[in-house]
Amino acid sequence: MYSESELASAVEAGALTPEAATAFRNHVAASRATPAVDEEHFRLLSGFNDIFVAIAAALILVAVAKLGGSLAEALIGGGSEPRVIGANLIGGGALAAATSWMLAEYFTARRRLALPSILLLLGFVAGAGATIAGLFVVNIPWLTQVFHITTEAHQERLAGVIAASAASLTAAAAWVHWRRFMVPITVAAGALAVVGVSVGLMTSLVPAARDWVNGILLIGGIGIFIAAMRWDMTDLERRTRRADVAFWLHLAAAPLIAHPVFHLLGVFDGEIGAPMATLVFALYLFFAFVALAVDRRALLVSSLAYVLWAMYSLFHQSGAVELSAAFTGLVIGSALLSLSAFWHTMRRAAVGVLGDFARRLPPTQQGALA
Repeated sequence: MYSESELASAVEAGALTPEAATAFRNHVAASRATPAVDEEHFRLLSGFNDIFVAIAAALILVAVAKLGGSLAEALIGGGSEPRVIGANLIGGGALAAATSWMLAEYFTARRRLALPSILLLLGFVAGAGATIAGLFVVNIPWLTQVFHITTEAHQERLAGVIAASAASLTAAAAWVHWRRFMVPITVAAGALAVVGVSVGLMTSLVPAARDWVNGILLIGGIGIFIAAMRWDMTDLERRTRRADVAFWLHLAAAPLIAHPVFHLLGVFDGEIGAPMATLVFALYLFFAFVALAVDRRALLVSSLAYVLWAMYSLFHQSGAVELSAAFTGLVIGSALLSLSAFWHTMRRAAVGVLGDFARRLPPTQQGALA
């Protein structure tokens, strides 16, 4: 299995002519009766070796994190509970981050294994974040003294500032990893860290903002969605790494958009009536329109649970108590399969109503790939 970015790399290296690569893309698209962009490719596995390496790397990272934490606790631990916790975070996180980076030098930079690269990125970011958080935790007594933290409100504010600072430094670590290895998911991880910083700062500096966390997350999700569209618009035919970056950004943005919207509506506050169910279906149709227009399915997946709950509630209230789950699965499953089967046809209709803006979206015609 070869990704679009690998085909582009083969063209740049001279292993394939641009004409041969285009002919191959058009052949695959024609055999599937849909433009290549509609397939929304991203490389997760190049073979079973990816799974094999990922399992081995996960075992190593867990082991070194445990060993590093125990070693650091023996060296700098003892005393107060924050000091013990911080020592474990520093030792385990630092060793896991260093190990992830060293393994990435071979399995990411040289072998280009997709799944292990994602795992090693997550290991590095998590390790760096744990180390940074541990440094703050160890110094909590000192910070409490310096900033004269005496009340519970002050303690909560300090915790928020620490969380935001740790998230900012973790995002910086993710940026360093991106500059070295260019793993597509890195940008999405950094974007989520930025959202975490925003939530931490706002809720710590403005206590009333805790009641508006869903609104803040929604704004963050829209921001990430806009960033994803900017990456997508630089590669409309989705042939380079930029399309992979956009895929992960869309995947990060979707739950930050869908979950706050439906939670603000109170979908899970109890059984919903027909008016609320109608609103949920209308929102899902709107998300489907957006998904068709931008040719990304993440929004549909992220909001699926709410549509299932709305449909289940309607069947349950209509008297089909025992079969409500079965009817819900049948209706929604059939709708999703139909959407997949006729994706290209419906996408042409959705893009057709957008006028000139359609030129900034992935092509709907096979000829666009020539």
